[in-house]
Amino acid sequence: MKPLVLFICLGNSCRSIMAEALARRCFGDAIAAASAGLNPLGFIASETLVVLAEAGVDTTGLRSKGLEEFTLEHCRLLVNLSDYSLDSRIPPPLRDRVLHRPVLDPYGCGLQVYRQARQAIQRLIIGELAGLLLPS
Repeated sequence: MKPLVLFICLGNSCRSIMAEALARRCFGDAIAAASAGLNPLGFIASETLVVLAEAGVDTTGLRSKGLEEFTLEHCRLLVNLSDYSLDSRIPPPLRDRVLHRPVLDPYGCGLQVYRQARQAIQRLIIGELAGLLLPS
């Protein structure tokens, strides 16, 4: 079974959605990438889709969802892209699987801020997660 990486942010409308799509593109079939929100908005911000399309990233199948849709024990890594603590949402035995890497929330901002968030997430995926998740 492929390792599952769950990207988490507040609304699952911007950052974690971008991370899910970018990780799928970067890692292909090597991992399973998914995303969730602590308080999902139930929609993807149009700016998120614009900046992913600008980068040539497929957005097919993306949707806003919450943590309750996942069995966290199946996750190899939980990447927290928000400033919020996950301690109350993640069982203690799984907290060592959480990687806290906050990215500025672009929600409600212009496209330039969304692009900056996309670039920060790309750097995280390529610069750090690839080394953690892919065999050398």
